Amino acid sequence: MDIEATLDRCERALAEGHPVDLSALGFWRAVAAVKWDADLVTPYADRIAAIDETAFLRWALLTVPTWVGTVIMSIATLVGLGVVLAAYFVPSPWNGIAVVVGTGILVVSTHGLGHLAVGRLLGIRFTHWFIAMASKPQPGVKIDYTTYLRTPPKARAWMHASGALVTKAIPFLSLGVAWGSHSPAWTWWILLLLGLFQIATDALFSVNSSDWKKFRREMRYARS
Repeated sequence: MDIEATLDRCERALAEGHPVDLSALGFWRAVAAVKWDADLVTPYADRIAAIDETAFLRWALLTVPTWVGTVIMSIATLVGLGVVLAAYFVPSPWNGIAVVVGTGILVVSTHGLGHLAVGRLLGIRFTHWFIAMASKPQPGVKIDYTTYLRTPPKARAWMHASGALVTKAIPFLSLGVAWGSHSPAWTWWILLLLGLFQIATDALFSVNSSDWKKFRREMRYARS
């Protein structure tokens, strides 16, 4: 495909200030073409990143700078951890409630932090924390496409998987606290069902639309 012409078309559309469907303009096909040929990364990575970020800032419901979101999510993680550990110091049934509530907080707060931590270790930078839409309030982190494209595809794949792996592990790790704090039996069942529910939703949906879809996509580039 003509990558240059496609990027020109996207830049002109964004310059007009109207809502832009990058997929319809062929932007993601151009990105895929660059991913298939490492020699194209240097000449096109910065332009792709600029187009992607401009479009992102128009469609995202809420955005904050990376450091702001990281502070907020880190505080939320500490709060969640504190609530979970409070189970050791309160009687039943409050210990079970503490474990379940704290686990819920951790599931939400650690997803993006997992992406962020692994991505930064692998050389990927991030531009914002965001909420995509009211119907999908899970906070996410926006990748910087310049550094993303310059990172090996296998590393990109594991960055995408990291958030999902962290959140899937949380309910099962909390089972240890439920046991150690002598929480009621229903606590165990809730944690187990939450963990299995997350795994099931990943197997049914994420492989086609979210983190695991991106993982599989980048692994295809790695195998090429």
